[in-house]
Amino acid sequence: MKRGLAVGIAAIVVTGCATSTPETGGRGPITFATIKDGTGTVPKLVEAWNAKYPDQTVRIIDLPEAADGQRQQLIQQAQTKSDTYDVITIDLPWNAEFAARRWITELPRDQFDVDGFFAAPLKGSEYRGKLFSIPHFTGAGMLYYRTDLLAKAGVAPPKTWAEMKTACAKVLALPEAAGASCYAGQFDKYEGLTVNFSEAVSSAGGEVTDDAGKPKLDTPAARAGLDFLTTAFRDGSVPPEAITYKEEEGRRAFQQGKVIFHRNWAYIHALMSATDGSSAVQGKFGVTVIPGASGPGVSTLGGNNLAVSAFSKKPDTAREFIKYLTTVDTQREHARGSAYPMTRTAIYQDPELRAKYPYLPVLQDAITGARPRPTLVRYGDASAAIQEQVYAVLGGKTSAEQALSTLQRQLAEFAQGS
Repeated sequence: MKRGLAVGIAAIVVTGCATSTPETGGRGPITFATIKDGTGTVPKLVEAWNAKYPDQTVRIIDLPEAADGQRQQLIQQAQTKSDTYDVITIDLPWNAEFAARRWITELPRDQFDVDGFFAAPLKGSEYRGKLFSIPHFTGAGMLYYRTDLLAKAGVAPPKTWAEMKTACAKVLALPEAAGASCYAGQFDKYEGLTVNFSEAVSSAGGEVTDDAGKPKLDTPAARAGLDFLTTAFRDGSVPPEAITYKEEEGRRAFQQGKVIFHRNWAYIHALMSATDGSSAVQGKFGVTVIPGASGPGVSTLGGNNLAVSAFSKKPDTAREFIKYLTTVDTQREHARGSAYPMTRTAIYQDPELRAKYPYLPVLQDAITGARPRPTLVRYGDASAAIQEQVYAVLGGKTSAEQALSTLQRQLAEFAQGS
């Protein structure tokens, strides 16, 4: 998920690394290192906390915008054992790495109400069966489509890849769709490509790794998932320029009417619904669960978690602040001020929020069926390898067979090194 996002691989338990135990004691003013909130909602929530707890105030420290920059800055602080940060925001796939390296502390389950969270984000917050972070934002990819063009062509939103291809053929025959392409996702060589590849494999009935952390890329399902992406590039269903698409490039292509179907996160819904003339598809699009090989597909879980730095001198206040930010009431208030997908299921049943964000029922289904990315200690290495090999296949530089064989070997090595 971009913006704290947003990504089909089964969560795995990694062995062979150290764990951390809960720290106790320490109250007072703390810092909160997190991604910048352009809506101003998080600063308002912090102001409310500060007004209630003047002796335990929170100061926000903005992390870099890009996930790679966020991770680098957090690791630098951890490696120097700096106490500059107390509460930190981490991408869900980083949980295992940060826990295993003792950069974050275990969170006592009896201090947190975890019953109302989506199961997948909560599972991804664990390491060796212990809780090390709390889901703050979550997300899953959805399929955006042109309601006006599908209606005119007489086709329903697709549930399978084959249905999407058939729908495209009918829609692209319309004069109104002249010059458009069928589909776009995120295919540049970055984290989004890992997400899209993982979704394709999962949506074909496969998995990139099993529950023991072993890669499963030598299977027919893995080949089918990669073939879906490569075939779409080869036959023109995906426009050639999509090889450079991240979230925003794809969003603009759909918003300008250049593609009929588009896989992206929830945040783009508001941008495409703008009534200021910036969106050519305002009032002309809908959302559904991403399609798969034989039925609805499986999205890769996105999201951000909150954790307590192992080097914080105020861990009690830090834990209390995390509890405050992740209660149902605070999440409801947060959702009223921004479109970030919350992590408690009750938010998705709120009538007011459903009216404000009509995609919530679809998003809930997508999150419920989503799979986390691998919780490998060497997740960064695994993701980089996936990006390198899949990008080479999409660009015609190597074969799908060779890429999957290489990844099978590389991911096996990363699992052993965890």
